[in-house]
Amino acid sequence: MECQDIIQNVLCRIKAIKGVEDTYILNEEDKEKIFELEKKAEGAVLMGMGIGDNQGIKEVFKRQVIIAFTTNMDYVWPEGPNVILMQYGEKVGEDVYDPEKLEECKKCKDMMVMGNFVIYRNAVPKPQSTKKEPMTVVLPPQSCKEVECVSNVANTVLASPSTPSDEYIRSVMGLKPQVGQGTFIIGFDTC
Repeated sequence: MECQDIIQNVLCRIKAIKGVEDTYILNEEDKEKIFELEKKAEGAVLMGMGIGDNQGIKEVFKRQVIIAFTTNMDYVWPEGPNVILMQYGEKVGEDVYDPEKLEECKKCKDMMVMGNFVIYRNAVPKPQSTKKEPMTVVLPPQSCKEVECVSNVANTVLASPSTPSDEYIRSVMGLKPQVGQGTFIIGFDTC
């Protein structure tokens, strides 16, 4: 099967996902720009919680083909966690979307629940700790079952870009910011 045919099959699968609006195949210039934007974003403080580590984007950029796509409010995020809070090499928090699991976390004295984010109190270092290490907000790579099952596709990985990359993707796609619209980037190799 030709590489272009494989990419077309993947584009069709992505567009068929509920909540996906537009797709865009990144060219080399786009890849370089997004890679640069992600590097800058990594050192910035995210959500007031700490520095960023977008492991998902790092994995996407190891793939042969990279496609960005926009989503609306109907899009269902991949099973989480989508955000992990780390400090001193330990997980100190993560987002949880399962309502039952969130209820269980609320009952546990060792956990503090804020919206859909759970902080593990026993993992948070005490203020008197010798050396203060900043928290790291990790965005892990995700799977995308809809693309993983396409013939001649391997090593599929899905990631959520930083805000500057999101803005860049929208601009090259000719889109204006809209409430409830997001972007994702997916990468894969062709067999």
